[in-house]
Amino acid sequence: MADLSFWHWFALALGAWLTGLGKGGVPGAGIVTVAIFAWVLESIEGAKGVSLSVGLLLPVLVAADVVAVVIYRRYADWGHLFRLLPWTFLGIVGGYYFFKELSGDWLKVIIGIILLSMTALHFGKRYLLPRHAQSEKSPKIVFLWGVSLGLLAGGATMLANAAGPVAALFLIVMRLPKYAFLGTSAWLFLIVNVSKIPFMVDLEIISFQSMDVSWKLFFPAVLGACMGPWVARRLNQTMFEALVWVFIVVTGVKFLF
Repeated sequence: MADLSFWHWFALALGAWLTGLGKGGVPGAGIVTVAIFAWVLESIEGAKGVSLSVGLLLPVLVAADVVAVVIYRRYADWGHLFRLLPWTFLGIVGGYYFFKELSGDWLKVIIGIILLSMTALHFGKRYLLPRHAQSEKSPKIVFLWGVSLGLLAGGATMLANAAGPVAALFLIVMRLPKYAFLGTSAWLFLIVNVSKIPFMVDLEIISFQSMDVSWKLFFPAVLGACMGPWVARRLNQTMFEALVWVFIVVTGVKFLF
């Protein structure tokens, strides 16, 4: 990663800031960072860079997660958190073994599929869920939601740091109020992302070399997380989300082909 140019650093810093905004309460901001980091590392390292981008991003996510927990720590719904966490951990373990068997080219395709799937999930939950979601959920239904979405979130976060839309779907289905949603998400991702570190070290996508880049991106990530509540109140959310999702779709299609 010694070949990072000014524009590479600019793109990575922008991605870190956006992931901070996402953690701070701006919907849709975080997922675009997966695409930005993958683009930058691929331009330097080729297909191998796509897998390295996953490890490069994780410490940046943790830095933003810490700020989000500080801001929203009092609002977590621990009942729903514990319904999701065990299955998310299982998904992480499954994603770890899957990651070990993938070449850089195949991981690029998988990340492309995940990005496009998360886009479909995002718009599906926005336009379809309100029509079909029930106001009350039986314990069995809640359990099944936790198992299925927890496993999916664990796999997506291990392979691409892209569990946000999956976890959001679970919390929306559970009808959490805004601040309970933000507090539960903050704790969930801090716990999950810290738990992924040993796996990514073993996969050699987190190293002293990658950390030398990651720690320099902590400041824009923390700044974004601190600015999140302020930006969320002033942002033209419709236009912002449109630009974010167009970029994600373009990246996903590019990675497939």
